[in-house]
Amino acid sequence: MDTKTNLFGKAAPVAMAAAVAFLISPALGANDDNAPLRVCAGAKENPYSMRNEEGFENRIAKALGEAMGRKVDFVWEDKPAIYVVRDQLDKDNCDVVIGVDTGDPRVLSTTPYYRAGYVFVTRSDSPLEIEAFDSPDLAKADNVGYEPGGPAEVMMVKEGLFSKNFNYVKSLTNFKSSRNQYLRIDPALMVGNVAEGKSDVAIAFARSVARYVKESDGKLKMTSVPDQNFRVDGEPVLFHFDQSMGVRKDDEKLFEEIEAALEKAKPQIHTILKEEGIPVEEPTKPPSAG
Repeated sequence: MDTKTNLFGKAAPVAMAAAVAFLISPALGANDDNAPLRVCAGAKENPYSMRNEEGFENRIAKALGEAMGRKVDFVWEDKPAIYVVRDQLDKDNCDVVIGVDTGDPRVLSTTPYYRAGYVFVTRSDSPLEIEAFDSPDLAKADNVGYEPGGPAEVMMVKEGLFSKNFNYVKSLTNFKSSRNQYLRIDPALMVGNVAEGKSDVAIAFARSVARYVKESDGKLKMTSVPDQNFRVDGEPVLFHFDQSMGVRKDDEKLFEEIEAALEKAKPQIHTILKEEGIPVEEPTKPPSAG
């Protein structure tokens, strides 16, 4: 008898069974209990997310991973974070986006875990008293900074203050045109100009500027923008938004896992937000699944 043939004959069924088991067993993916949680993250979106992992949403992602018992792997996006869903999440390069508006139609959005609003940032010693867009002192302010195209611009137009601040706002983008491109103003620049007296007011999402206000050691203060604002045609202009986490619309299993983990991680997440200096509001909208 051919020994080689005999040995091969005995080994073949075992090898074949192992091969078949390998082929039919599921690959290690995002929904496996031991798989890393792949977090879609902006590489240069201070103070939200940065490649050095010092953004507050990087910290929130790690708190979520800990609650799920998973290691967190960041999948970095060098383009502005508005593209992370299209270029990363939708292409299955990552599995979850931290901090989307509740009900974002591009994703399944979890139950909101906090609510955040816009603020007026002024110097603490400023004589200007600005508590709303119709505050008389807002019209007295020089160089009011805000993101072009956002809700603040809508209200500045309504109050007749758009033209007065047009050149200053354009200077914050180095006079680049927003045509066919997304322009993001560095929140550190906008707040820094207030601290240095180059601007009297910055109007921004509290999440974007809280870190820099806190680092001013009392030189700056934030005043919440009230939530009763309307355009000239009577339509409401929103300044406060519930925040959720987003996953792909077909990833319901991961969605449920994150929902459960969020409840567990919520106290730690709120601690992170408070350490960042972000005023934490309780969500007002019901849970949303997209």
